[in-house]
Amino acid sequence: MNQKIEIIPAIDIIGGKCVRLSQGDYERKTVYNENPLEVASMFESAGISRLHLVDLDGAKAKHIVNYKVLEQIASKTKLIIDFGGGLKSDEDLKIAFESGAAMVTGGSIAVKEPELFLSWLEKFGSEKIILGADAKDGKIAVSGWQESTEFPVVEFITEFHQKGISKVISTDISRDGMLTGPALELYAEIMETLPDVEIIASGGIASMDDIYKLGEMSVPGVITGKAIYEGKISLKEIEHYNLRST
Repeated sequence: MNQKIEIIPAIDIIGGKCVRLSQGDYERKTVYNENPLEVASMFESAGISRLHLVDLDGAKAKHIVNYKVLEQIASKTKLIIDFGGGLKSDEDLKIAFESGAAMVTGGSIAVKEPELFLSWLEKFGSEKIILGADAKDGKIAVSGWQESTEFPVVEFITEFHQKGISKVISTDISRDGMLTGPALELYAEIMETLPDVEIIASGGIASMDDIYKLGEMSVPGVITGKAIYEGKISLKEIEHYNLRST
């Protein structure tokens, strides 16, 4: 039996609509649904309890934009929402939490303003602040993946783990939205180096087999978006998996 892994669907928002980008490229955008609440409600009906909600407009604008979508989903479903994209100030965080986010993810901010990010960690605690460690060729990428850095991913996570971070979402950008399978070697390396970090894998998921592989590695959680929207993974399959694994 595979290790139980939490399947966390992603809803990415541009202009209030549910979209997906390929490899973080805003020019390669597909709109899947005009109504993100409808999508979130379908996920909840399939027995899913957690949602990864990304404000892509916010990531570009460098401040929270689509908080009304967050508010709507948080008030009309029981989904536990982790929210990211454009969180750059204390005010952005305040809006996100007041709009119903249970957790927030900070990636670019952790690279560019680590003191501010660590002040959030101190204020809200490691249950509510997730480190976004987006990877491109083993190095950290920031600003909605529009910039690469020279920080090796594992070293970057280690540094923040030493300062109290316990939850990390790591997306392999080269695979994101490409349905080419997850970065198994990257997650194996992170887990081997940092066994007590709760790592959530993201990027490249193409089928339930990919999720089973991550489960066999004891990865605690996986984010998937395009595979669901393109029908490669059905909500029925996720529902069966969750029921079988309980």
